[in-house]
Amino acid sequence: MTPQPPIRFWRIPRSPRRHGGRSLVTVCFTLWLTVACQVTFAELPAIKVAEDGRSFVHDPGGAPFVPWGVNYDHDRDGRLLDEYWHDDWQTVVEDFREIKSLGANCVRIHLQLGKFMDEPHQPKASALRQLAKLVQLAEDTGLYLDVTGLACYHKANIPAWYDALEETQRWSAQASFWRAVASTCQDSPAIFCYDLMNEPIVGGPPGNRDWLAGEPLGGNYFVQRIALEAGGRSPQEVAEQWVKALTTAIRQEDARHLITVGVIPWAHVWPNAKPLFYSPGPARHLDFVSVHFYPQAGQVEQALAALRVYQIGKPLLVEEMFPLKCSIPELLAFVDGSRDVADGWISFYWGQPAAEYDRQTIAGSITAEWLDAFARQADSRAAK
Repeated sequence: MTPQPPIRFWRIPRSPRRHGGRSLVTVCFTLWLTVACQVTFAELPAIKVAEDGRSFVHDPGGAPFVPWGVNYDHDRDGRLLDEYWHDDWQTVVEDFREIKSLGANCVRIHLQLGKFMDEPHQPKASALRQLAKLVQLAEDTGLYLDVTGLACYHKANIPAWYDALEETQRWSAQASFWRAVASTCQDSPAIFCYDLMNEPIVGGPPGNRDWLAGEPLGGNYFVQRIALEAGGRSPQEVAEQWVKALTTAIRQEDARHLITVGVIPWAHVWPNAKPLFYSPGPARHLDFVSVHFYPQAGQVEQALAALRVYQIGKPLLVEEMFPLKCSIPELLAFVDGSRDVADGWISFYWGQPAAEYDRQTIAGSITAEWLDAFARQADSRAAK
């Protein structure tokens, strides 16, 4: 790819119907960003695992790469990315600019299977075109993408045919999804990794026929079963069979980009729990470890101890974190305390700058203060 022309960070005012008026602070920031950030991003170097197998580096060059990013899973109205990126593309463009201004270098996106597949083996051409457009936006903005797939967060978007499939058929449809996504993304240096699925688990109670697990959080089902029952296999065997099937599908189209799977760190729930997807069998097919951490108030050391369970000789990414159950200083202490363990950290951005949150509310105050802290951390990291 040739270097992109200078990028003008034009920030188009959002619709008052959706977002109400914009604050004076935001308007001033918009003007500053438009004038000051006419930047050309050279072609991004690709990312690979270092020769020692324990960190990320740029390729070529070998300079260290430490992911410091955000999950961009939904907007301020709760819409998932692939529910609005066709009709509201300018919002996506603006949000990527805002994410870059926070000092992030990585964005984790979440793709719903139902938005990408018409039938078990028939991807939607329109969705793949939009994904390609998003990948180009990432290149233009100088951001890497953690592409998380197979999402079934909104039940309304799950095709009836998908839930009716038996395990092997379902895995085959998932493999078709990943072949289509990998084929679309294979040539871009902006792809940091493919995350096979958000928080997969194995099995359920006897007689269970629901592929989704747990109670919805904000109307979203984030945990998904890869098998309804083990059928005489150990959980490790099921996990390895599934991981191997999907990584093989990706490698048929894309031989170079990294592959991971974002998991619930059960060692954070039960101290004696051992990794499942990062046990020796499944882990041999994955390039690095991704875990999701929300430390409890007063239990930062316990969270750090649980994180160390996932040190298996591969790079370790904290793929989700937020002061959901602890204070902002405690979450920052978790980040600082994990620097000898983790090789990157990803938080959240929901399409709303800190200046636009209502700091008179608890949720608004926490989110705004965390975004401010996140940006300061990015500045301090860049200064070192």
